[in-house]
Amino acid sequence: MTLGLLDGRPLPRAALDRRLAALRGGPRATALPQPGSSEDRQLTRWVAQVLLTEALCERVAAERDLPVDSSAPARLDQQAAVELGSITAAAYEGSAAVRAVHEAVTADIEPSPEDIAHYRTLTARPTAESWHIALPDGELEADPTTLPAALTEALRTAPPGEWVTAGPWTAALLATHAAQEGEDPTPTLRAAARRAAFVRWLDHERAQRLTLVEGLEHPGDPAQPDNHHRH
Repeated sequence: MTLGLLDGRPLPRAALDRRLAALRGGPRATALPQPGSSEDRQLTRWVAQVLLTEALCERVAAERDLPVDSSAPARLDQQAAVELGSITAAAYEGSAAVRAVHEAVTADIEPSPEDIAHYRTLTARPTAESWHIALPDGELEADPTTLPAALTEALRTAPPGEWVTAGPWTAALLATHAAQEGEDPTPTLRAAARRAAFVRWLDHERAQRLTLVEGLEHPGDPAQPDNHHRH
């Protein structure tokens, strides 16, 4: 009847039974595996790991006297969930203590200037250009690459505002605009770096402070009997 041990002290299994009952009585019950099946036992292991993660972070939050704001939003996008891993992502969304610990242990993590420069290099796009053009019947914004080649060449070589004619086309180039530089990637890189740091910290704390029990091993443990990916 033990969920696992935290700092050598047993945690009652009752929380796991309640969480599983809520899942099986919830709106997605029909998507859950058949009770008693190997997949069902894996689900039980997965939920147990979520609860152990929550319990660990609750303990850390109390030790560090962290403010735990249960009203804070707790919805991760797909990329963030993948980076954290399904167990940690579920714990993060479901527990204000996990979110508080995440903020505390990663507060000083910042992407390096080299990381930001590298990201900009990888995501650089050719600089786009927009032309404000006058035509005999009005004005418009145009991408010069979409104009007839002869007209584009004539407009490039003519002084601004001078009317030019190329074949059947007549126009004047009034102004050019370079595309705005992309958004600052620093917030995105910071969030990703903090998620990676939190995963490393949490893996270390789990290894040091949690003891798993038979039947509630990590679902990815190749030694447990329901892991179908063991070699």
